[in-house]
Amino acid sequence: MTEARTSAEGGMETSYGFRQVAEGEKQGLVNDVFHKVAKRYDVMNDVMSAGMHRVWKDAMIAALNPRKDDTYKTLDVAGGTGDIAFRIVEASGRKAHTTVLDINGSMLAVGAERAAKKKLSDNLDFVEANAEELPFENNSFDAYTVAFGIRNVPRIDVALKEAYRVLKRGGRLLVLEFSEVEMPFLEKVYEEWSFKAIPRFGKMITGDAEPYQYLVESIRKFPNQENFAAMIREAGFSRVSYTNYTGGIAALHSGWKL
Repeated sequence: MTEARTSAEGGMETSYGFRQVAEGEKQGLVNDVFHKVAKRYDVMNDVMSAGMHRVWKDAMIAALNPRKDDTYKTLDVAGGTGDIAFRIVEASGRKAHTTVLDINGSMLAVGAERAAKKKLSDNLDFVEANAEELPFENNSFDAYTVAFGIRNVPRIDVALKEAYRVLKRGGRLLVLEFSEVEMPFLEKVYEEWSFKAIPRFGKMITGDAEPYQYLVESIRKFPNQENFAAMIREAGFSRVSYTNYTGGIAALHSGWKL
């Protein structure tokens, strides 16, 4: 694909996949995507990553290493269906408390239902709100996580500054996101899979290809590893680093509020 990735200076706020939209328009379009796919979202994650998202998420939780302490509080943003939150709570020996925040009520409804089935509701809150304007006080959380969701936030720089604000001193940011593939052969295979296969599978599974066309295009537009790391530093974080998974198909970004 010839579409250029956005830079550290921004551009995602008016990028709806490969289409340019008016400022302020993207959020509504993205909301529609996730209302459409909410009930089959986790199935499609398996399709989009060939099941690897589970391995990457487990690696993210291992990197976080949640404390087994009932004072440990984390915020999982764009985490509506609960995948990351459940892992954090289980890794903490069911001690940690995680607030799942999502702008999309359909995704949160799926997560709350799943949490009840797993008997994890006591450890979780589900909050419908915008990552660009978090309804929490300064210095509230020990960790802020977001997996495969930051690229859907129109003003990523604003969301990162909000992450910094709500973290306690010594708190950690972890962002798992699809990124730039390092190996030319793997990149070619991955792009063929993304642009030809994923929308077709989306149509087969959910009856609608368009949301998945947006999702694969948004991956291609997202800043590469170095540019996104620069955005995290710009938001105030220290000791910023990233780890590539599966040749850079995904990357885990880390930063600390020191």
